[in-house]
Amino acid sequence: MNNHRLLTGLLAAALLSEGVYAAAQSRRVMTMEELFEIAETASVQLRPSFSGEEEAQREISVARSAMLPDITADLSLSYIGDGFTTKRDFSDYQKAPIPHLGTGFSLNVTQPVYTGGAITEGIKLAGLKLTAARYATELQRDNIRFTLAGYYLDIYKYTNLLTVTENNIAQARMVLDEMRARHEQGVALKNDITRYELLVANLELQLVKINNTLAILNRNLSVTAGLPDSIEVVPDAAILDRSLPVAGEEWWQLEASLNAPSLKLARTGVDISRNAESIVKSDRLPKVGLQAGWSVDGPILVEVPPIDRNLSYWYVGVGVSYNISSLYKTNKSLAKSRVATRKAIESLDAAAENVRLGVPTMCAILRHIRN
Repeated sequence: MNNHRLLTGLLAAALLSEGVYAAAQSRRVMTMEELFEIAETASVQLRPSFSGEEEAQREISVARSAMLPDITADLSLSYIGDGFTTKRDFSDYQKAPIPHLGTGFSLNVTQPVYTGGAITEGIKLAGLKLTAARYATELQRDNIRFTLAGYYLDIYKYTNLLTVTENNIAQARMVLDEMRARHEQGVALKNDITRYELLVANLELQLVKINNTLAILNRNLSVTAGLPDSIEVVPDAAILDRSLPVAGEEWWQLEASLNAPSLKLARTGVDISRNAESIVKSDRLPKVGLQAGWSVDGPILVEVPPIDRNLSYWYVGVGVSYNISSLYKTNKSLAKSRVATRKAIESLDAAAENVRLGVPTMCAILRHIRN
């Protein structure tokens, strides 16, 4: 009996602590859609995806800037020492005075005209990365929503279980009181009372476990959705009144193959790898650009004696460059890019297989919920 009283006291203390914790929270009825909207703006797990989209968007601007002309300006100021002249056998040394102040200024402009597709493919690559970032955000959003939905439905289940357990405790206590009254009348055994006391204790222990589970679920739900800790989410009781999809597995397979974020992301990964191959191939092609420049230098040292004046000239023309080393260096980079493309295709096949395997499980869950 002393052990029973100790167990009852511990249970009462645990229940009291749960009650104090619940009192510190404000209960708020929320639908699943409201949770999704809150998580869209407040979830910490979703913010890196939004930042990734912004980074990819700015990368497009960086790639497009390669189409703009390159303008460089050089300014120099130097001290020039005196020179000397000799015969070819280094005899007959004669000093050659030179103006000591040397200045120089040049302005050069280069406009790319043809880069073998490197610039256009670079812009396309940046656009594909933005698309991939958006699909990654969509995938992360779905993962967060699935997590929130799981917590939400578990809270709904354990809330109902809490009500059932509380009713069972109330009924067990009523029977226990009746047993005690019958025992006093001599029509019930002491073992009957002990059996119901243990039943009540077990139910109260189960109630503590349910309350602890609800507290953990609410905590996880609040953290995932970005809600304050002071809010206790109460599921909307009308959730079971909603109509569930009735489409068959074939429809879901088709829908998943077209719209699954994981497949969209994997397909974009294949496009990115193929685009990277094109960029590597562009290294084998010549580069053509328009060039213009203006230069002012002094003194004029090409004359003997040097002339203490500035020499200015300008030019306009077409420049063609070709990296000869690309003939034997690009092969290795191209082979690496082709392996990366093959890996991306294999990742797409693996993602498609995972989606195909997941659809029957999802359909079975929907059938179970409908039944």
